[in-house]
Amino acid sequence: MLHSQLRSFHAVAKEGGFTAASKAINVGQPTISSQIKALEDHYGVTLFHRRGRKVLLSDCGHALFRVSNRILMLEEEAQNLLVNYGGLLTGALRVGAVGPYHATEMLGSFNEKFPGIKLSVTQGNSMNMVELLQDYTVDVAVLAHTEDNPALFSRPFSRHEVVIFVNASHPFAGRSSIRLKELQGQRFLHRETGSTTRLAIEKALCRQNIDVDEVMELGSREAVWLAVERGIGIGAVSDIEFNPHPNLRALKISDADIFTTAHVTCLEERRDSRIIRAFFDIAWSMKAAP
Repeated sequence: MLHSQLRSFHAVAKEGGFTAASKAINVGQPTISSQIKALEDHYGVTLFHRRGRKVLLSDCGHALFRVSNRILMLEEEAQNLLVNYGGLLTGALRVGAVGPYHATEMLGSFNEKFPGIKLSVTQGNSMNMVELLQDYTVDVAVLAHTEDNPALFSRPFSRHEVVIFVNASHPFAGRSSIRLKELQGQRFLHRETGSTTRLAIEKALCRQNIDVDEVMELGSREAVWLAVERGIGIGAVSDIEFNPHPNLRALKISDADIFTTAHVTCLEERRDSRIIRAFFDIAWSMKAAP
């Protein structure tokens, strides 16, 4: 009984309402409502705050949702193992990535080898990806930075130089490189907290006591590109992520070794999952390829 109650709870929490949950798991709305009420009554807890037709998770609900995520993930892994014991034929793999540049080749190679595995991709910065791994929202992540964390298993995949990029009308635009100290006082556009590129450039500036004029903090690399294109300031990006553009110029930093490293990462407890292990094998074979 607890399993069906948890399944109903998880559906409501994920879909944001009883009607949507009913459609998602093909269970009648009265049944879902009674199962959740029974769960709340039996344990003396409140899982949702009702606001008309909307439902909001309580603190207890948020905690239980993290657990139900894990339970359903393990159930899916068990089903995949039993169905595919002779080979990876069907299933699903949820991949997190800091950007398409780091993950596209891996995804293409994985899909070519295992066409029956459904792939889905979620993008965000490295901090977001670690949170999604720990919440069991993604199975494996390609991210640019990992702290020492015993809960994570990680392998470095590739290293990328951080470059500065400017509008074509900027005084730096006619050059191929600059010295880091030339950024002193420059109008600078930062990525959001959690961006590995931001962390790398800030550490380098701090080491040399260089102060930039922090004009804006923007939530994506695309937003930084647009702001630089409009001449609002200058930005930093890993070289693999810079797209040639008529109004943008990339410059190397000649006197500082600033880089990001892409890692393939999963939860330590899930590293032996056959699908996750297969993704790591694909990534490792690409890294080892000449």
